[in-house]
Amino acid sequence: MLPRLQRLIAKTPRSVERDVVSLQLDDGRHIEVQRVRDPRARRLKLSVDERGARLTLPMRASLVSGERFLHEHRAWLQAQLARQIGADALPALEPFTTLHLPLRGREMPVDWQEARYAAIRQDGEAIRIQLPARLGDAALRRHLRAFYETEARADINRWLPRYLAALPRAPAPIRLKMMSSLWGSLSPDGAMTLDLSLVIARPSAFEYVLVHELCHLIHANHSHAFWREVEARFPAWRDERVYFHEHGRRLKAGLRALLAG
Repeated sequence: MLPRLQRLIAKTPRSVERDVVSLQLDDGRHIEVQRVRDPRARRLKLSVDERGARLTLPMRASLVSGERFLHEHRAWLQAQLARQIGADALPALEPFTTLHLPLRGREMPVDWQEARYAAIRQDGEAIRIQLPARLGDAALRRHLRAFYETEARADINRWLPRYLAALPRAPAPIRLKMMSSLWGSLSPDGAMTLDLSLVIARPSAFEYVLVHELCHLIHANHSHAFWREVEARFPAWRDERVYFHEHGRRLKAGLRALLAG
C-alpha cells in the first residue's frame, strides 16, 4: 500500500492529548484554558471547575474551530469563572489592617511595622511587614509577590535534590507564575512552570506537583507508565489530588485577591 494512502486511512489516535491555550476575556484579563483532545468527545465543550477552564475537542475538530468556539463563549466563560472563585477569594491586602496571611497551608499572623524601606520576611511564627508611610498599594503587592516567590523557591530547592538522581536530566530553570487552571506544566525543552499559589497550599501538595512535573521528564504524557513513576516517588499522590479538588479553587482565588488587588 502506498505510504500516502496509509496515512489517509490511518486510525484516529485513541489517547487523550492536552495542552494550554491563552484567551483574553472581555475585561482585559488573560487566562489559560486547558485544551483537551479526547477520542470519546462528540462535540466541542467548554467547562469550568475548581481547576479552571477546560475546552474539550473531538479528535476530528480543528484547532481553528476550537479557538473560534472559545472566543464566541468569552462572556459565558468570564461569568462562570467569577462564580467559581468569587465566594472563595480572600479579602484584598490592607496595610496595618490585614491580620493574617496564608503560607504553607497555615494562616500566619502579620506583624506590621513602619520603616524607611519596605521589606517582608517570615520571622518565626509570623510574617513581618516593614512598610514606609507613602508606599502605594501596587508596590506593596509587588513586595508580597516577591516574598511568596522567595518562599516557594526555598521549598523547591529543599525538595529537588532528592529526586534529581533518578531523572534522565534536570529541568530547566523553574518559573513561578499565577496559573488559571493548571498547577504546573513542563515544555518539551524541559522548562518547568509552577503555580505560585502552591506556596500557600500544604507543603505535601506543593511537593507532589513538583514530582508530577519532574516525572514528565521521563514520560511526556499521563500513561500508566507515567503514573508508575509518580507512585514510586510519591506514594501519597492520590491524597494530594483530593486536596486540590477540595481546596484548589480557594487557593488560586485567595492568592489572586492578595496580589492583584
